[in-house]
Amino acid sequence: MNYIFAFEKLEVWKLAKKLVLEIYSTTRKFPNEEKYGIVSQLNRASISIVSNIAEGSARKSDKDKAYFYQIAYSSLVEVYSILHIAKDLMYIEVIRFDQLRELLLELSNKINALHRSQLNNSTIKQFNKVSQ
Repeated sequence: MNYIFAFEKLEVWKLAKKLVLEIYSTTRKFPNEEKYGIVSQLNRASISIVSNIAEGSARKSDKDKAYFYQIAYSSLVEVYSILHIAKDLMYIEVIRFDQLRELLLELSNKINALHRSQLNNSTIKQFNKVSQ
């Protein structure tokens, strides 16, 4: 059996990967003139989410992990903002926007929970060091 990295077991990473596939599927239908504009930016921002979750999971300190999860969340907000513009430009239908928005909301909740968890772990460890 092949080795499985720790991040591959995370539900949040799996959901972020699903988002990437959905974004790429959606942007294939955008106008060709947006290939180096909105399409490129949306694709890169969605990749940033999943990549930062993976990278954060590999960090040793809880504070470092939290930092990468914060970057992932920031990229998620970027994706959401660009999708709004794409909807207003009529590159995506409202129903598709709503589907992606639901996926983004679910993912944002998971990333935020992971981020808070790492910050709490970091705070607890700092408190324990001080109290010893």
